[in-house]
Amino acid sequence: MAGGFSVSGSGVEFEAKITPIVIISCIMAATGGLMFGYDVGISGGVTSMDDFLREFFPTVLKKKHEDRESNYCKYDNQGLQLFTSSLYLAGLTATFFASYTTRRLGRRLTMLIAGVFFIVGVIFNGAAQNLAMLIVGRILLGCGVGFANQASNFPIILLGEYVQAVPLFLSEIAPTRIRGGLNILFQLNVTIGILFANLVNYGTAKIHPWGWRLSLSLAGIPAALLTLGALFVVDTPNSLIERGRLEEGKAVLRKIRGTDNVEPEFNEIVEASRVAQEVKHPFRNLLQRRNRPQLVIAVLLQIFQQFTGINAIMFYAPVLFNTLGFKTDASLYSAVITGAVNVLSTLVSVYSVDRVGRRMLLLEAGVQMFLSQVAIAIVLGIKVTDRSDNLGHGWAIMVVVMVCTFVSSFAWSWGPLGWLIPSETFPLETRSAGQSVTVCVNLLFTFVIAQAFLSMLCHLKYAIFAFFSAWVVVMSLFVLFFLPETKNIPIEEMTERVWKQHWFWKRFMDGADKHHLVPNGGKSNGATV
Repeated sequence: MAGGFSVSGSGVEFEAKITPIVIISCIMAATGGLMFGYDVGISGGVTSMDDFLREFFPTVLKKKHEDRESNYCKYDNQGLQLFTSSLYLAGLTATFFASYTTRRLGRRLTMLIAGVFFIVGVIFNGAAQNLAMLIVGRILLGCGVGFANQASNFPIILLGEYVQAVPLFLSEIAPTRIRGGLNILFQLNVTIGILFANLVNYGTAKIHPWGWRLSLSLAGIPAALLTLGALFVVDTPNSLIERGRLEEGKAVLRKIRGTDNVEPEFNEIVEASRVAQEVKHPFRNLLQRRNRPQLVIAVLLQIFQQFTGINAIMFYAPVLFNTLGFKTDASLYSAVITGAVNVLSTLVSVYSVDRVGRRMLLLEAGVQMFLSQVAIAIVLGIKVTDRSDNLGHGWAIMVVVMVCTFVSSFAWSWGPLGWLIPSETFPLETRSAGQSVTVCVNLLFTFVIAQAFLSMLCHLKYAIFAFFSAWVVVMSLFVLFFLPETKNIPIEEMTERVWKQHWFWKRFMDGADKHHLVPNGGKSNGATV
């Protein structure tokens, strides 16, 4: 195949061609992001459809059309919330099992397992006859997310480094000056998946009475592509070498690169594998004093990310707009608009994150999110009461604009940077463990918000937006005082140039140099393995 590229590792450029396996693998990576985004976006639209509610939640449908006790409580139902949230709790649980299969069976087989979970989950959801079948389907999709997350390095790893996950790979392999923008590309695929889900919901809402089945079933397309892709590509050389199958790993590396000149890169991978295996007790190391700044920041960023309220909007946008008096078509159309804003604003982050820096984006977004949420709370407090949900045309447009303002600021800040910053700050000896903790905390609090939001909306009413805006103030103050800037700083220089220079975190850095691991005898030029 025409074309080629070079793969960097510890300052060396390795010969490589653009082979069909690389192309298929990049498509798989993009498909994984699209599928996850689709699963995020599809549930809110489906739960606002009358046909879906009539089938599984007739009491909610009755409250939606007949019960005038409280507009804010139309959708307050634990089962309805479990339909959305169960995916993330299952994903959290499956991650622990998937880490074992990844180590023992390899990335390719783990990806196949993920694909089977996705396909069976889609079948259960599309053919669901009762609530139990529906929840089982979502749990199976969550298991697919958990296994795909552990194997997510499979597509990207073919480009050549020994790492455990997409954000880690991109942070380690990318040139320092464009590290942030490249890392955010996977997040962009997620936002495109959300937008696609919103568009599908807008179309299927007009198909009675089985439009919701079509919405849930269309997730089978990316699931099938992911599974077929895993069938047609080989296991990664990194995975084979990690499991001691050196000659097989070298043969696969030749096939992937399209050249016989793979000895330098092969030796690099073997050395990286050796260094990684020398890291004993990574989770125990994570708790040591010198690693506390990175751990605290990674955990808090995931908690703060969820308490911006973004997933409450992404999961339940049509439901939220419906609660505020929008008709079904209008609520779904408004969700499409917010999804489009989400995609475009993520592109802003790709362009600006390595130019203006992480802190500036987070702080600017904090102001924007705070003002937009306070404005929404004021409008709803004045115009939407328990007995009246008639916003009026002008006020309705203002609410949509404010929601879009909020979504845009999140999309170029807390959304992608919540993943980028942890991936570029952990040292080698705790990097994989740190990323695992990051993912688990994110899934846990995603579940909490998804399960609690509709009940919170019922009890807090318009003050739910004041609640989230108060959290925005807290997280912005944390960024202002405790989050250092990591723009244009090589990963292996974080200790010297970031943590030891920070007014607060430097107290934890005594003796940090002795524990920093760099492969290849300590040689480093900006890309660690």
